[in-house]
Amino acid sequence: MSRLLYRLGKASARRPWRVIAAWLIAAMAVAGVAAGFGGPFQDDYTLPGTGSQRATDLLTEHFPAMSGADARVVAHSAAGPVDAEAASLTADRLRELPHVSDVGPPVVSADGRTALISVRYDVPVTDLDADSVERLDSAGDPLRSAGHQVELGGQVVEQITAPDGRAEMIGVGAALVILLFAFGSFVAAGLPLAIAAVGLAVGSAGVTVLAGLTNVSTSAPTLATMVGLGVGVDYALFVVTRHRNELATGVSIDEAAGRANASAGQSVVFAGATVLVAISGLAFSGIPGFATMGYAAAIVVFVTVIAAVTLLPALLGIAGRRLYRRGPHVQDWMPRSVAPSRFAARLARRVGARPLPWLLGSTAVLLGLAAPALGMSIGQGDAGNDPEAATERRAYDLVAEAFGPGSNGPLVVAVDLRQTPQAELVDVAANLAAVTGVAAVSEPVISPDESAAVLTVTPTTSPQDERTVTLLEHLRAAVLPAGAEVTGLTAAMIDMSDIVADHLWAVLGAVLAASLLLLLVAFRSVVVAIKASFVNLLSVGAAYGVLTFVFQTTTGADLVGLPGEVPVPAFVPLFLFAILFGLSMDYHVFLLSSVRDAWLRTGDARKSVTAGLAGTARVITSAALIMVVVFLGFALDPTVEIKMIGVGLAAAIALDATVVRLVLVPAGMALLGSANWYLPRWLDRFLPRLQVHVPEATTHVPAPQPAMSSAG
Repeated sequence: MSRLLYRLGKASARRPWRVIAAWLIAAMAVAGVAAGFGGPFQDDYTLPGTGSQRATDLLTEHFPAMSGADARVVAHSAAGPVDAEAASLTADRLRELPHVSDVGPPVVSADGRTALISVRYDVPVTDLDADSVERLDSAGDPLRSAGHQVELGGQVVEQITAPDGRAEMIGVGAALVILLFAFGSFVAAGLPLAIAAVGLAVGSAGVTVLAGLTNVSTSAPTLATMVGLGVGVDYALFVVTRHRNELATGVSIDEAAGRANASAGQSVVFAGATVLVAISGLAFSGIPGFATMGYAAAIVVFVTVIAAVTLLPALLGIAGRRLYRRGPHVQDWMPRSVAPSRFAARLARRVGARPLPWLLGSTAVLLGLAAPALGMSIGQGDAGNDPEAATERRAYDLVAEAFGPGSNGPLVVAVDLRQTPQAELVDVAANLAAVTGVAAVSEPVISPDESAAVLTVTPTTSPQDERTVTLLEHLRAAVLPAGAEVTGLTAAMIDMSDIVADHLWAVLGAVLAASLLLLLVAFRSVVVAIKASFVNLLSVGAAYGVLTFVFQTTTGADLVGLPGEVPVPAFVPLFLFAILFGLSMDYHVFLLSSVRDAWLRTGDARKSVTAGLAGTARVITSAALIMVVVFLGFALDPTVEIKMIGVGLAAAIALDATVVRLVLVPAGMALLGSANWYLPRWLDRFLPRLQVHVPEATTHVPAPQPAMSSAG
């Protein structure tokens, strides 16, 4: 592969405009396909094999008016009773909105100061857009004219959000500043950002094409941007650094680009492959919507890797010697390689001298950070966790105060009248009302074809309360007759958590097995592969602990602008594991590649660790810092789940670049010595040969050497 990448990089730098033209043609082609055949982003709430999905399918077939999304308009008057005429006029205006199938009469609280108008659509929330929220808001104008406070809630308002782009702008701005400090040149700093921008633009068009073939979550573009921006800048940074180091030897620009592509570019390809494999593990989650979110991120990463090994060498060829800042003297034009980090070298020697205490200490730090995860509260969030400035949060609070917390998460019971006779509906309603934890049960509503009926059950507890989960399980197990199922947003979220829990080990197993295989092929060492996977598990556990502290303590919630502690949705740890395992492998690949090169040259286990760590410290630190800032920028996203993923990713990358890379890995390798590179002879014969390099301080390019085996 290195020979192919060398030729590709050298040819791209020698004929850059051909490569750029090819990329422009490809980008326009993908954009054209996206414009012609792409689709809108829609959340897919299909939950195969669950009670909520069976109930939804029944209503979709026999009672479409009750199968769609819901919304609510809440009016509150501080001065006196709600104006009945204004409330009635608002209900009339709501009935005229597109896809609205039913609008209930205004329900007024006991004190008369709060009115609730329920809205039902005949399509799922995935078929609605931001205009639907604006129309809901406009329909409440009569109540506003009467001097009332009007807030919006329900599924339509809570599930439809528009990204504001702040996270992306913060990430790009911070990356530019860090790159300027790292390179001292606007040209050199701009190239990684350009590659990340191309990867995001073309990759996003590809995601749009995917949305035309299947439902792709509205959160998928944000997740893909988060991952793509981080890896795009990082991968280009490694190639540019190696290119500058090669120029420092006096070779030509196209030769330097070829060598950089053969070494750093090969590391980029392998690191990208680990990310793709890990993210693709979401296909085993059992939820179609999660799988497509993983595919969306994978598309962006794939395009970014291709851009890093084809388009970037072309841009390097155009940039020439302008990668270096021009000074007042001629010699300031002379390229300088990145010097090894003295701090990292001293630390590596100190760790190598007494590896066991450092190993135990760093492991204790990671385990200590992971400890809070043992008390992580997994559950279903609701609008009560949103910022107080959000209209859905204010609507939630008004409804909870006026009608009880369970009114924010009613359970919808769908009854198949072909199995349960219509005459028994009265008994069904009575049995439901007699259950502890049920505040109210509505009158049954019969479908036009009289084959289905709907009852609305209002719990006494909020949607995220554990007692609501217990109530749902009891209703399904002991109260509802044959042919009756529970759906609604609350039931669907609980079912989703159950699916994630059931498929968790499948995702973990798939990601671990694939990552182990890739590491084994790359480094030809059983010990390195197992050790890297174990270290990554420690890093992910520590990230879970940080996530628990930030979102489930008052102090942490204040840091991210939340009003209080929130439960962690079950899918967030799953997402974090798949993404983190891929991203964390990046730095292991770059560090261990450098260590392995030094080991093959010298045969000295401890000195090779020192050389590898010192040679990669500066560039990996810059890359990690960029990733951390990019991910922290997403903590500003209005969606709580995106905040969680951003914080978790930032914490894990920060730990990887410090505790893991500087202490834990060097200590472990110093203890194991030559055993690090153990590979049984029988396995050596079966594995394909792949040499992975890293952009290190030394410009010496070693000749290929055979991998160490058990006999070596």
